[in-house]
Parts: sequence; C-alpha cells; structure tokens
Amino acid sequence: MKEKSTIEEQFNLIANEYDSGRRKFIPCFDDYYEKTTAFAASFIGEKHRILDLGSGTGLLAMYYFHHYPQADYILADVASEMLNVARQRFEHISNVNYSVIDYARELPDGNFDLVISALSIHHLANEQKQELFRKLKNKITPGGWFINYDQFCCESKEMDEFVNTHWIKHLYNSGLSETELERWQERRKLDRECSVEEEIAMLKKCGYESVECIYLCGKFAVIAARV
Repeated sequence: MKEKSTIEEQFNLIANEYDSGRRKFIPCFDDYYEKTTAFAASFIGEKHRILDLGSGTGLLAMYYFHHYPQADYILADVASEMLNVARQRFEHISNVNYSVIDYARELPDGNFDLVISALSIHHLANEQKQELFRKLKNKITPGGWFINYDQFCCESKEMDEFVNTHWIKHLYNSGLSETELERWQERRKLDRECSVEEEIAMLKKCGYESVECIYLCGKFAVIAARV
C-alpha cells in the first residue's frame, strides 16, 4: 500500500505541469507518441472500446482519439489529480470516461478491443507486470491488441549505463527547472524497468501473439501484442 500511495502522491503533485514537460523528458516525443500511434492504427483496425492504463492526463488517449473518435474510452489511473487534467482535455466529449483505480490490483469492468498504456507499467515489479499481462489477455477481445509505450532498461549493463548517461545529460540540458529535475529524481526511485526482450518474453508466456517491438529510441520503446 505504501508504494501505491507514493506513486499516487508523486503524480498528483505534478498533474498540472505534466504535459508541458513531456517534450523535455522524452527526446523522441513526436515519433514516440504521434508517428508510432499512426503506425499502430494502420494495422490494428477499427476499435470500439479502448482502455488506457495509467492514463494520467490522457495524453496518449488524445493521440488515439484522433484515429478513433467514435470509440468508447476508459481512462484509468491511480492519481485522481492527473485524471482531472484529462477531464479538462476531453471536456464535453461524452465517449471518454474515467476510473480512479490501481490497475495492478483490479481492472475496469468489461472487455476491450484495445488496451494502451504509456510510461506507467515500468513502475511495477516484473512479477506484477506478468500478472497484469495475464489479466489483460482475458480482458481483450479475440483479435484485439495491447500496445505498451514505456521506459525500458537495456539487457547489457554496459549499454544501459551509456543510454542512461545520454538521457540524463539531455534532461539537464533541456531547460527543465531545478524543481522539475528534483521531482523527476524522486519519481525515478519508483521505476522497476525491465528490458524490451524481457517484456516480450513475458507477453509470449501469457499467450499473446504477434508480439513485437514496433519502436525503439534510447530508453523509450513501444511493444505491440495481439490476442
């Protein structure tokens, strides 16, 4: 419970400024969010019910909304203040709904054609990740997809040090304030990164098909898995 509370507190703290700093924290922002989402939408087909896990301010859901404006969305997050920002983003849009929930413990009711997530699942330990993937597989309709935009470590310790050093240098030269960097350092303590290869193996073990990394740049990757 303490770890959940810490994650909730850290992300509630930065809710109103979260989006403005994304481009500084993610050097490959446009490719990561916009272009990869357009690519995913080109092969996953029409979707009617979409779940966004760890949705935060609804940033990733916004990119999917451009492709699937008629779909019903559930934005799920443990941090209520983050979802309040999402409510402002999708104000007056009736097919976007919200769930304040710890998805590591429970998932919203019903089944989904598509489950998406961005920069959230890496806060779970590996055994929690695999249990989540198992539960999600039972929530996704046959032929549906799970697409995870996340932060990963490298399999090689040496390469991981190179990638982390490069990213940290970028952050300290990005124009982020001292307060933003201090808060990032606190959030970083909550990270439980795995490698892309480890996550793909977990998904295959849970029975997903067509599991592939469809984007990779430094610490940021997108994995797509079909049910």
